[in-house]
Amino acid sequence: RDLVRSRGLGDVYKRQVLVLDRTSNIDGTFRSFVSIRRSGTVVGSIKVNNSATQYNTSSDHRLKENVVDLSDAITRLKTLSPKRFNFISDPSITLDGFIAHEVQEVIPSGANGLKDGDSIQSLNMDAIVSVLTKALQEAITKIETLEAKVKALEEA
Repeated sequence: RDLVRSRGLGDVYKRQVLVLDRTSNIDGTFRSFVSIRRSGTVVGSIKVNNSATQYNTSSDHRLKENVVDLSDAITRLKTLSPKRFNFISDPSITLDGFIAHEVQEVIPSGANGLKDGDSIQSLNMDAIVSVLTKALQEAITKIETLEAKVKALEEA
């Protein structure tokens, strides 16, 4: 209640479950707001500057092994099935997205939890973005190859 009165935002804060508020000016630099650690090592963070938020997960090469390039991402991408839907709890809002267990069939690390398990499944967008990026790169390579062939045919 003190936060509500001192901030002058009334019901805005009352409707929130958790409010993280940094009031100091931190210039344009992203500064750590939340640090997520496992055994003392940062594995994720939320960083903010005066106008934006970053949600970060560890990706340092020193934490990884057996690194290989993705392949055949276009085939995997074509099996993903984006949907339009609303959540049961909010039927008036239509969204675009995925069904977690369907993503998990194509990209096993793309969803957390088990279909019809004890907890609600969630998506790992980082894994999905990796496949999307590789599929786009593969498509660009195919386009460039076709453009070169067309150019050669036109010049012949």
